[in-house]
Amino acid sequence: MNDNFKIRPARSGEAGLVLEFIKRLAEYEKCSLEVVADEATLHHSLFVERSAEVVFAEEEGVVIGFALFFHNFSTFVGRKGLYLEDLFLIPEKRGRGYGKALLKYLAKLAVERNCGRMEWICLDWNEPALKVYRSIGAVPMDEWTVQRLDGQALKYFAEKG
Repeated sequence: MNDNFKIRPARSGEAGLVLEFIKRLAEYEKCSLEVVADEATLHHSLFVERSAEVVFAEEEGVVIGFALFFHNFSTFVGRKGLYLEDLFLIPEKRGRGYGKALLKYLAKLAVERNCGRMEWICLDWNEPALKVYRSIGAVPMDEWTVQRLDGQALKYFAEKG
């Protein structure tokens, strides 16, 4: 890893940069059409409401990746957790330990904030990421499946359910 590598929190004027990395992640995950976020919404969510946080990975002052996370709560543990929503590194910087450094940064933050756990989901075809996750001791939660209610289904259920 480069000595000129650092991780820093996103700043208020960087919602556009966050959106750029979200779009790059969506392209990698083959779901670009699902991105409906815009810069104003992200600014409000991240820097006004503070419902999520972002850190950037930089090499020699150039942003090469990001992680977006927020706190959830575990009733079983009785404490908040750190939920990693997105982690993305530009392709030419992968395999150098930067992703693992971002995960370690977040793990330290979770410990500092007295979180009971750190969780995230990963696409089952993303073998390079899964390999990194196994190498740090993360375990798959095979018996759980993600459920989602969004868009029209969410509105319909909320109104008429």
